Amino acid sequence: MGLSKENVTGLILALASSVFIGSSFIIKKQGLRRAASAFGVRAGVGGYYYLLEPLWWVGMITMIVGEIANFVAYAFAPAVLVTPLGALSIIVSAVLADIILKERLHKLGILGCVMCIAGSFIIVIHAPKEEPITSVLQIWNMATQPAFLAYAGSVIVLVFILVFHFAPKCGHTNVLVFTGICSLMGSLSVMSVKALGTSLKLTFEGKNQLIYPETWFFVLVVAICVVMQMNYLNKALDTFNTAIVSPIYYVMFTTLTILASVIMFKDWDGQSFSTIVSEICGFIVVLSGTIMLHLTRDFERSHSFRGSLPTSPTLSVRLYTGNGDLLLKEDESPDNTC
Repeated sequence: MGLSKENVTGLILALASSVFIGSSFIIKKQGLRRAASAFGVRAGVGGYYYLLEPLWWVGMITMIVGEIANFVAYAFAPAVLVTPLGALSIIVSAVLADIILKERLHKLGILGCVMCIAGSFIIVIHAPKEEPITSVLQIWNMATQPAFLAYAGSVIVLVFILVFHFAPKCGHTNVLVFTGICSLMGSLSVMSVKALGTSLKLTFEGKNQLIYPETWFFVLVVAICVVMQMNYLNKALDTFNTAIVSPIYYVMFTTLTILASVIMFKDWDGQSFSTIVSEICGFIVVLSGTIMLHLTRDFERSHSFRGSLPTSPTLSVRLYTGNGDLLLKEDESPDNTC
């Protein structure tokens, strides 16, 4: 199946995003090492001298560029295409870590990289073509259709139940609670980001969408969802081992995002059954490769390096602690589970 011009643009932006974000992890890590060497205090033990290291800031700028490219990609291509490609940034960081940081990639990790690439290729060649959108009001009509309202309502109810009932009771013993909140809110944030990105694209083309209150409503939804994702993903990373949180979050977030996109934007309308099955198979291959790569990287870290490399990226929520790295904790064995 040939890709439309819009899909090609979104694909290029998504790939560029993965390269920038994957590279930013390594650049920031090098900056942290330089700062520790120069000032004698590592960021992991409370030092903030990395803020004086130019290379660390280069990494931050590189990450921001990648996030912007990822944001814009949603304005051109469906979430079914863009979201799974986020896994490719893990490959970029893993390969560069092997070459530059000498953090050797396990053979199973190499297999995970190959699986991510193969699955992404399957998704790309079967990516659906979106109908042209000419106004934010058109997106608003999609967001207010009964099917998506039912989905959004279900998400909100589930989030409330998880936040007010399960989180206080077993949030610190069951990894699915915090990651579930992040994933559910993430699926709504992606839909709002896509709506906002499309509105800005139309505005830059001379069709001002900022005059519509619907555009600002999507801005509000993005802000609320991203803040909640940041809060609960940090909780999850601070409570559980990264090797557990990252693959679970990636699987749940990507699955729910694709489901939301299929409901709201009807990505699969007009596609044959075999094409849809091929996309699902490609998605499963990417997920499997991502999980394998995460687990093998954690295995290598536990034997050779006590620091932490950032985990898999997602739309707009690649979160960091004050030292510029994702939180990493040793495996915990809680006595009580939910």
